[in-house]
Amino acid sequence: MLHTDIPTRGEMKALAAVTDPWCVSIYTPTEPGTANPDEGRIEFSNQVRRALDLVTAPDARAALQEEFDALLEDVMFWRYQSRTLVVLATPTRIRTYRVPNRLGAAETVADRFYLKRLLRAVTFPQSAFVLAFAEGSVRLVQVSADQPAQTVPVPGLPTGAADYAGKANLSDRAPKGRVQGDEGHKMRVRQYARAVDSEIREVLAGRDVPLILAAAEPSGSLYRSVNRYDGLLDETIPGNPENTSDQELAERSREFLDRHYARQLAELVETLDKRRGEGRASTDISDLARAATNGAVETLLVDLDASVPGSISADGAVAFDESAATDRPGVLDEISRRVLLAGGEVLVVRADDLPDGAQAAATLRYAP
Repeated sequence: MLHTDIPTRGEMKALAAVTDPWCVSIYTPTEPGTANPDEGRIEFSNQVRRALDLVTAPDARAALQEEFDALLEDVMFWRYQSRTLVVLATPTRIRTYRVPNRLGAAETVADRFYLKRLLRAVTFPQSAFVLAFAEGSVRLVQVSADQPAQTVPVPGLPTGAADYAGKANLSDRAPKGRVQGDEGHKMRVRQYARAVDSEIREVLAGRDVPLILAAAEPSGSLYRSVNRYDGLLDETIPGNPENTSDQELAERSREFLDRHYARQLAELVETLDKRRGEGRASTDISDLARAATNGAVETLLVDLDASVPGSISADGAVAFDESAATDRPGVLDEISRRVLLAGGEVLVVRADDLPDGAQAAATLRYAP
């Protein structure tokens, strides 16, 4: 089983804001559940040694060494890993993230963290909630990237439509003058659905994750008629979810998430094409650097594998440097960092997802 702790978008913005003369970023591929769990720790130790060789300030090097030594000696930590370990450290603080994405090994020392690769894990996190909604029961299932699904306790969640209506079953006759038959049945299910919606909102409040509905008809449509969570996806997992395990629901949900992310990306590329004619989109690196510096970038797409060595000045001018190392923060990384700090969105994608072979592309809040 993979053990993951992916940073939130808020955490990524906080990481982008960190500046220090000695920001150390280490990416270590790991293999969970192997017969030799120390293999990743040994490789990480070698990377630490190479990174510390670049730290020339004695006090900073000593503080970093102490932080890394404590992590290396944490046997339980190394026992539970995902596919890549990301460690970001300054002389005063160390942060660790275990991500399910397979990211290449790297160690950098700079005045900011090397974040572009980590942003890939945040771009399409493969996490969601599934609402298994049936007349006789309801449960909220949390789906995480490559982890077992689990039912989330929701205080106050109704146990079923009949119980919520205070009846033995929904076929009971209503008092004279009340709605009966099919219309009465639908009315009670809708009331039950509204109560479910109210209770799960306490769990979903403040989260920016998709909600996937698993329900048979007409229960699914009745729930959608009262839903207030904007993240509910249009597709429904069909059938009665009472006979489907949490893990089966999670496996089905991943198909829905893949299609959801693909649609989002396709819509964004379409928006890029449209806004180019309006002067509100660009694929030019120099233009993107200025726009990011001025807080004009709305959404940035950047190639995961592309590297543009160089730097960006305080006013957004790019100084390209072909002789610089390609495995350390460069122009694309700095553009991404400035977009995050200005409240824009950064999506790290594959080269094929970008238009016209570009290394980066962005929609702009306004024309330059």
